[in-house]
Amino acid sequence: MKLTACIITKNEEKNIGRCIDGLLPVADEIIVVDSFSTDNTVAICEDKGVRIVQTKWQGYGPTKNYLNSLASCDYIFSVDADETPDKLLQQQIISLKEKGFSGVYEVNRLTNYCGKWIKHSGWYPDWKTRIFPKKGTKWDSQVVHECLVFEEEHLVQKLEGHLLHYSYYSKKEHQERADKYSLLTAQKLFSQGKKASFLKPYFSAVARFITMYLLKLGFLDGKTGFWIAWISAKSNILKYKTLRILHRG
Repeated sequence: MKLTACIITKNEEKNIGRCIDGLLPVADEIIVVDSFSTDNTVAICEDKGVRIVQTKWQGYGPTKNYLNSLASCDYIFSVDADETPDKLLQQQIISLKEKGFSGVYEVNRLTNYCGKWIKHSGWYPDWKTRIFPKKGTKWDSQVVHECLVFEEEHLVQKLEGHLLHYSYYSKKEHQERADKYSLLTAQKLFSQGKKASFLKPYFSAVARFITMYLLKLGFLDGKTGFWIAWISAKSNILKYKTLRILHRG
């Protein structure tokens, strides 16, 4: 059974080459939908011989749905540009292709933060549904943290190995992306009619830090675990403050 690997990109020259190299042994087709990158992303994709289509950004769900519609294979492996399968996961996928896919498959994502693999902090294990049938499957239209929606129930199976996630190269990059997601999440909560009290931003930040650094054993990740919890806590303040601003108009 054949497999299409699907990737969305925008200025991913640091990551896309590694991502494609990891997919070449397992994918029969690799398609990249690019939202008009201004760096070398497109050139790298062309050099590696994968199919690349450029289109205006429509949001995470709609853009991924457009990308999936281009796939010619019955099954899709959805991968972010900063991810790539390790050797064991590659072997698992190759074995599945020989036997034939059935249902949907979750992969365990292992995140690299500024050169360190994170094994705690609530970031691991991190199971994601990434291999699924093209037919009867779509991404929802949430502005952030989009989810797969299936027309029918499927058996969910977990694969061995890891989807290596090269998330952040600096704390500054983490803070910028956390702030971006906080603003998007605030818009999502606002559209759902959710509200936040005056103290909500601060209570939620303290709770987030305690949960990630202590309850989720982030301290075992050393200084990196502290910064992950600290930046995540700060992003909670921004999220709920923004939600309050949206309600005030």
